Amino acid sequence: MDRRLVLNAQLAIAQGHRVEVTEQFDPETGEPAVLVIVDLDAGIRYRAEDPRGDVSRWLGRVVDCTVTIGSHGAHTVLTVAPDRAGTAGAKAALRGADAAVEAAKAEADRWGGADRAPEPPVERRW
Repeated sequence: MDRRLVLNAQLAIAQGHRVEVTEQFDPETGEPAVLVIVDLDAGIRYRAEDPRGDVSRWLGRVVDCTVTIGSHGAHTVLTVAPDRAGTAGAKAALRGADAAVEAAKAEADRWGGADRAPEPPVERRW
């Protein structure tokens, strides 16, 4: 699934170029914020901030790049197809997996009789 990155900067990356994207998740919104994009084919690094703390890096190929120019609202929209071998969305996948585990536990409790008292252990003689 292609990722759409909207950046408050004017940067042109040619279609088909491989990029490395470094993101940091905002703890308040849970949304990723792009810190660094490296155009691996051109060797150009676009950096908004120095990566600190818990970051996620993933690789992809540029599908589309639209640069809007002008003094107000200048920005770039990049559509990137993540490499399947990369870690794109790893944080989101882990959050989804945690939610799935909690849902499975709740369902198991509901169907498994967690509301009943457990049977006493059988006394064994050796």
